[in-house]
Amino acid sequence: MNHLFARFSLLALFGATFTFSACSNDDNDNEVKPAEALKTETASNLAPTPSTAPTTGQPSTPRHYAFYSFATKSAVAYTDSATTKWDLAVRGTDILINGGSSGPGQGGAIVKEGLFSEVTTAPTTDYKVDAPGALAITKGSGKGWYNYNTTTHVVTPIAGRVLLIRTATGKYAKVEIVSYYKDAPATPTGTEPSGYYTFRYVYQPDGSTNLK
Repeated sequence: MNHLFARFSLLALFGATFTFSACSNDDNDNEVKPAEALKTETASNLAPTPSTAPTTGQPSTPRHYAFYSFATKSAVAYTDSATTKWDLAVRGTDILINGGSSGPGQGGAIVKEGLFSEVTTAPTTDYKVDAPGALAITKGSGKGWYNYNTTTHVVTPIAGRVLLIRTATGKYAKVEIVSYYKDAPATPTGTEPSGYYTFRYVYQPDGSTNLK
């Protein structure tokens, strides 16, 4: 009788342990995991092919812009400029977004003052779009993303300027221009090949406004 009771006790204990384990596994399966932090990407030397080799901070104007997609993390062929495959395009000191007069997308931009790391949420309103003679990212020294030194011909990104981008498909990104010169020299002199953009960015692929 004692042996039989012991066997029933062991079976009951095993059953209780199995049930607890199964419940624990179910709880783990239903646990909401925090979203992973977005990665800061870097694009280097984005530039169209110049018509002639530039010798100052303002290069000769090439025929086409250079186009970039945040989603694919790569340059886009200029033959796709009339599509929503690109989000940002550069030529000289001009930056286009894929919207308004520059493309068929939902693109827009806000030039914001602040630290790149501290911009963690994209606004949903107040984005400017490109229009003839008036780009969303304002042209001119001190007006948008850069300063231009008329003596040295050096183009320098303005510290604390962040470009908030609404992409061609209505998603969001933040961009900081790092350098305007090929291979991003730490101290450009104005004689380096110019119009080669290096920038870092965070792109949110899920359509939310979270940028951290």
